[in-house]
Amino acid sequence: MSFHLKRGMDHSLYRFQPMPGRPPMIWPQTAPLALSVVLYLDYWELATAPGQYRPPDVQGMWGHQYPDLRTYSYRLYGERIGVFRILDVLQRHGIIATIAVGSEICKRYPQIIEACVAAGHEIAAHGTHATRMITSRMSEQEERDHIELAYQTIISITGSKPKGWFGQDQGESTRTPDLVSEVGFEYLADWPNDDQPYWLTLKKPIISMPLHTELDDLQLLWMRQQPTWKYPAMVEDAARQLIQDGKIHGRVLSLGLRSWLFGRPHRIRYLDEALKNLKAWKSIWQASTNNIVQAYKNAIPYSHTQKNS
Repeated sequence: MSFHLKRGMDHSLYRFQPMPGRPPMIWPQTAPLALSVVLYLDYWELATAPGQYRPPDVQGMWGHQYPDLRTYSYRLYGERIGVFRILDVLQRHGIIATIAVGSEICKRYPQIIEACVAAGHEIAAHGTHATRMITSRMSEQEERDHIELAYQTIISITGSKPKGWFGQDQGESTRTPDLVSEVGFEYLADWPNDDQPYWLTLKKPIISMPLHTELDDLQLLWMRQQPTWKYPAMVEDAARQLIQDGKIHGRVLSLGLRSWLFGRPHRIRYLDEALKNLKAWKSIWQASTNNIVQAYKNAIPYSHTQKNS
């Protein structure tokens, strides 16, 4: 049996376009770098509902016992204590963050969402629970209901339609981008495959907002066990390189935070230091993820010529 491989994409979700061939763009305030800070708030179930898929990295580093009270209570620290420490740091440095919230958090702790809205942060959708990930095991209707529940729950709590979708642990099926678009979201933030936003060539085109997952606190501090004191220098190294790269093609730096991780008393000082350093750089435009997406759409409008041939 012989195989004949063609050059190019193996799907039609977006066009493969190396950075040097893209049109020049710059962010507002003539900044080469846009900074997006994302705070994830998701509810950990003590007992996962039958038929749900738990992401591998939330299986629990302490084992799989039931009831897993250690993981449950460790995560709950974020809603009781950690989120307010992080919100204080964001306010101190004038950071407008994106709060990616699961629908269960909205229903159980609406006062947290209200505090985030009052502080001017963007509210985006983040699935339903920390222990329920979208996979291809779902039927199309199950997946649509999952996305719709997250969308409608945020509307019921905030009175506004969320613009962005952050999948739980970036879980997707092959249907997810189209379903996210159909429900009414304007951007999807699941894929770490770029330094710029880009258009998804769907029936109803939306933006893919890339994530820097290696700087995400869950991967960096929890899974890879990097010392927290290294965080400010690592973030500055990334920002310095992206500013240099972004002089012609503006770049994005995304920082993902968890209230149960960076909200700890021994870690919060390093988040404070990192954000203080970044805000001092005049070459960085800090904004919510949605504002970054809208700025990109204004600079690089969608056209059907961007579709794959």
